[in-house]
Amino acid sequence: MSTRKKKILTVVGARPQFVKAAALSPALAARAADAVEVIVHTGQHFDDAMSDVFFREMRIPAPAYNLAIGGGTHGENTGRMIEAIEKVLVVERPDVVMVFGDTDSTLAAAIATSKLGILLAHVEAGLRSHRRAMPEEINRVVTDHVSDILYTPSAVSTATLRGEGIPAGRIVEAGDVMCDVVRRFTSMALERSRILHQLDLTPGAFHLLTLHRKENTDDEAVLRRILAGLDASPKPVIFPMHPRTTKMLAQFGLRLPSSVRAIEPTGYLDTLRLVSTAALIITDSGGVQKEAYFVGQPCIILREETEWTELVDTGANVLAGSDTARIATLLAAAPWSIPVQGLYGDGRAAEAIAWDLLDRLAAGT
Repeated sequence: MSTRKKKILTVVGARPQFVKAAALSPALAARAADAVEVIVHTGQHFDDAMSDVFFREMRIPAPAYNLAIGGGTHGENTGRMIEAIEKVLVVERPDVVMVFGDTDSTLAAAIATSKLGILLAHVEAGLRSHRRAMPEEINRVVTDHVSDILYTPSAVSTATLRGEGIPAGRIVEAGDVMCDVVRRFTSMALERSRILHQLDLTPGAFHLLTLHRKENTDDEAVLRRILAGLDASPKPVIFPMHPRTTKMLAQFGLRLPSSVRAIEPTGYLDTLRLVSTAALIITDSGGVQKEAYFVGQPCIILREETEWTELVDTGANVLAGSDTARIATLLAAAPWSIPVQGLYGDGRAAEAIAWDLLDRLAAGT
């Protein structure tokens, strides 16, 4: 058996992946004698508020490469990323490439890696919204089916992959690394975040909104319906506004309702503090849906479907889409009780993934 350190090349590009890397990188570093990690940042989220602040706050190792690719269409970004990632892979010659979730960065890395015949590990595999109109759905399906090792966050995602014919030996039900992150950083957010003081907020006296998906922001009629529903909120709605939403509101000439208070995008500690102290979460983000669940908060999902089906099936989260009346009704009904935790493992998913991956590499499988 070779004693050479194995090289793991991790590709990230967007906020949800930075959060996951904050769990996985320390777990890999704990076995530094066995492996070295090289982080590649595609630049999909490129400004400080959406990128650099997460690396600083969560103490993620600095990327060895920043490809600075962002701002274009899905096709433009993905194509440019494939070309750039391929060049990195040829230079670095990693033993395995690790990707997270379902972004354009994930798909680009998966294609470049599989074309070169390098081992590919997909963390957060097996999710399905069953809506092919979502770019993320295409990204996650393709990535799953070219991956060699698939780490699933739940029994539902494991069953999905088995149902699609992926061999059991390639699937590891590890749990959700975001559960690890929330458990690790909640106390830190409580100690360090000053966001409530800065915004003069009282715990339980406000709602928290995140809204950024293209199907919601880039369709004027949809965006108008969502804003009309939010106008009925009985509590102030704090809205860390995504650059895409800011751009589209200006383009359509729309104003936020008086109930909604826009603020700049927040780092992870401030976000976690807001999520854990709001009376209700309103979001179209997959990651925020789970963060709400992990801290015991009710959540309205501004989508017609979700890849995190367990959260809806158990009643933790409720789908509202862009239905104005339904959004208003749910805002009036909140909060509701959250079911017992445990859907996504025990908070040790990163350790499970790191050990399984490195053991596989050592065994040459």
